[in-house]
Amino acid sequence: MKNNRKQMVTDLLKSIETGAAAPIDYIHPQQYIQHNTGVATGLQGFRELLQQLEPGSTRVNTVRVFQDNDYVFAHSDYDFFGPKVGFDIFRFEGDTICEHWDNLQYRPALHNPSGHTMTDGSGEITDLEKTAANKELVSHFVTTILISGRMEELEHFFDGDYYIQHNPGIGDGVSGLGMALADWAQHGVTMQYQRVHKVLGEGNFVLAVSEGYMDKVHCAFYDLFRIKDGRIAEHWDTIQYIPPVAERRNGHGKF
Repeated sequence: MKNNRKQMVTDLLKSIETGAAAPIDYIHPQQYIQHNTGVATGLQGFRELLQQLEPGSTRVNTVRVFQDNDYVFAHSDYDFFGPKVGFDIFRFEGDTICEHWDNLQYRPALHNPSGHTMTDGSGEITDLEKTAANKELVSHFVTTILISGRMEELEHFFDGDYYIQHNPGIGDGVSGLGMALADWAQHGVTMQYQRVHKVLGEGNFVLAVSEGYMDKVHCAFYDLFRIKDGRIAEHWDTIQYIPPVAERRNGHGKF
């Protein structure tokens, strides 16, 4: 592989801001599959998206980027049709990007109850030899806690109450998560994970891509976890509404 895939992804995302033409050549000209439901598939769809942007209106700051075999996934702070935080996943074939998935959420002006933003926190990649075990831990957490709702198993995934939370509405700690869930229940807000589509990881960072419903609205959930000593230590996420088929710009689906 003659090019660094992480740098290629960072440069491509930055080109949305700068208008630089060279990174667009990283995209396969005939076989680029697009899963963003608001963008037409193929390289032409990506070009059409760029043409919709007012000059100087867009900012892209990729905060952390990871690689899992042929997949590169990035966590970025955007001003892109408004302030957003997003995860992007790119699938490579050699030095060419052939497929893209993403999940974007509006970025609130205020920090969460513990003073964190949606993108700050740790970014150092460690424990590369534990990648497979950490991916298995996150898969087990999502299926056991988020899908099956077996909250009595929570203690097996955390180091006591140590847990740094970047969700804009939830405070730190397992206790913060419990308080948020109780508040949602009191106000009739529901969150239901139904299916995990992808689990990607590099060392101590693992991204889970899931589908379900937030307050009865069909959504995609992207959850990034930092693992420390076999326990979940930090969490970032985005939640995005999935439009019905008739409103999508391509036929590939969100996942």
